[in-house]
Amino acid sequence: MSTISNWLEATRPKTLPAALIPVLIGSALAWKHQSFHIDVVIMASICALLIQIGTNFANDYYDFKKGADTDERIGFKRASASGLIKPEHMLRATIFTMILAFICGLYLVYIGGWIVLAIGIASLAFGILYTGGPFPLAYNGLGDIFVFIFFGIVAVCGTFYVHTGSFNWEVFFASIVPGALSTNILVINNLRDTETDKKVNKRTLGVIFGDNFLKIEYVLLCLMAFAIPPHLQFWDQYNYFIFLPMLSLPLAFILCKRLYSFHDKIELNDLLARTAQFLILFGFLFTLGITFQ
Repeated sequence: MSTISNWLEATRPKTLPAALIPVLIGSALAWKHQSFHIDVVIMASICALLIQIGTNFANDYYDFKKGADTDERIGFKRASASGLIKPEHMLRATIFTMILAFICGLYLVYIGGWIVLAIGIASLAFGILYTGGPFPLAYNGLGDIFVFIFFGIVAVCGTFYVHTGSFNWEVFFASIVPGALSTNILVINNLRDTETDKKVNKRTLGVIFGDNFLKIEYVLLCLMAFAIPPHLQFWDQYNYFIFLPMLSLPLAFILCKRLYSFHDKIELNDLLARTAQFLILFGFLFTLGITFQ
């Protein structure tokens, strides 16, 4: 039988901050613009978590059905492939979670209108089409760009829009931070799995361009995130609190150094967790920096 612990593990808790950080950043920007609503923060967070969990369930199911999760995989245990949860139960959980996310999102639609509805439907569709459907994004080298878009631009700008009913370029540039750092979680995941992905024709950027490409991508995305605070200070006259994320620079250096010095790809499981933790740290400091404007 599927236990509670198995289901909790299937939600992939280490990935969930990638859903919450953009909501916090978008809400902090709304606070700065004096249009902050606590109910929006709560409901947006619930919807973001449900969509992320639903996406993780869908990935678990579709990767199993496509044969991507085998005994050769060195990543964390997947519930369907390991027999901990029946695939049909995982599919039902995916559908239920996505429907629940849609229902909760109707509150945000009531506040923000049809634009929010379009964002919500697109986010739900992305969660399924990432590994499912006739043209799964993750299997055709498009996972990175769509993670960047939905965990960065869509999530931050969408949250800000529900708070304020508006959009500006300041918010767009701020959204690059979670987009870049969330994508880095996927980069490490793909780097770890290039060999097994090749065998099932899962054409990630690592499979297409090689491991070195992913290492360069990781460093460039880190640099992109660190470039945003100076941009906001120079172009949008933020005060110096916006440089709080720079406190995480030593950790970024350590992560990049480990990326170029690992000896066995099993070590990337820990680096994956550290990259998620880095997203939390940078995102929290970035949120504080915006709030203190």
